Amino acid sequence: MTTLLQTLGLSPALSFHDVFSISDPDLLAFVPRPAHALLLVFPITRTYETFRQNEDASKPDYNPPKPSEEEVIWYKQTIGNACGLIGLLHGVSNGAARKFVTQGSELDNFIKAAEHLGPADRARLIEESEALEQAHQAAASGGETAAPQAGEDVDLHYVCFVKSERDGGNLWELDGRRKGPLCRGQLGDGEDVLSERALDLGVRAFLKREEEAGGGDLRFGLIVLAESLD
Repeated sequence: MTTLLQTLGLSPALSFHDVFSISDPDLLAFVPRPAHALLLVFPITRTYETFRQNEDASKPDYNPPKPSEEEVIWYKQTIGNACGLIGLLHGVSNGAARKFVTQGSELDNFIKAAEHLGPADRARLIEESEALEQAHQAAASGGETAAPQAGEDVDLHYVCFVKSERDGGNLWELDGRRKGPLCRGQLGDGEDVLSERALDLGVRAFLKREEEAGGGDLRFGLIVLAESLD
């Protein structure tokens, strides 16, 4: 994921880091701070799908009148098995990470174009971007396992949590399968997406739903976008 984004124009000053625990302070201390974006990967369970459908039922489809004035940029997912790519775009298009995108790069040009589009046109921008497609394919072929085809049935999904830099610094859950961006609450000065409050509002809330449902699948993984250690 780091290679994919840096190929497109993310500064080498940022990279992704594994999070090995959200409860052990010693293990959390290995992660550079501040953490600019948090990606959660998890299996799509019946519990999650029921929660997603119920929460989205009363929400209109997201279509802001002035996209350029949005607190966060949200991308609707229209390509199968592209939730990882959508999560990466959410992570670098929002919050402090946006400042680390090299001016004039493919990634910078893409985000600048997306900023002034509505959700449907942003989705088409992703579909038609040769730079994204080539970088995505190159990254996928570099892994140790074969990448799934767009039509394959995959039970894992990515969502991204970011802290906005507008309106007091809200924690946003960004998921291309939802009806729009989801504000999960306000974070204080000095709190990032790995702070205790952010974890309570985001990842821990997700885990609690699965635990309370009984028999939930609690497999999950976390990576954060933060300062490179090299």
